[in-house]
Amino acid sequence: MGSTSTNLNRFIKSVGFAIQGIRQLLKTEQNARIHLFVSIAVIVAGFFFCLTALEWCIVLLCIGLVWAAEAFNTALETVTNHLFKERNETARIIKDVSAGAVLICALAAAACGLIIFLPKVLALFHLSC
Repeated sequence: MGSTSTNLNRFIKSVGFAIQGIRQLLKTEQNARIHLFVSIAVIVAGFFFCLTALEWCIVLLCIGLVWAAEAFNTALETVTNHLFKERNETARIIKDVSAGAVLICALAAAACGLIIFLPKVLALFHLSC
């Protein structure tokens, strides 16, 4: 019985560490705060337009993908800043590529959002796609 209790305690601690990481991300990264605002706006729009279960799955996966990309980007930038104290071409490439990965995810999410929401918005004005 002690092992189950220990595993639960470890799990709870690991969730706490993850929440701290998200707080740090929001505290230090302006783009994360933008992602938070956009995520909330998209979720509100999802309720307004009564998304289907499949549409919700796509929207939530896109939101999660962008958040995960931003978190990985921040982690990579932090490690890079620690390893390279001076300006360095390798450091620049690491940071540019990881930022590019976030941009790719954000553009894919935006495209999915347009595919899902544009017909619904146009329907409000009795227009069609």
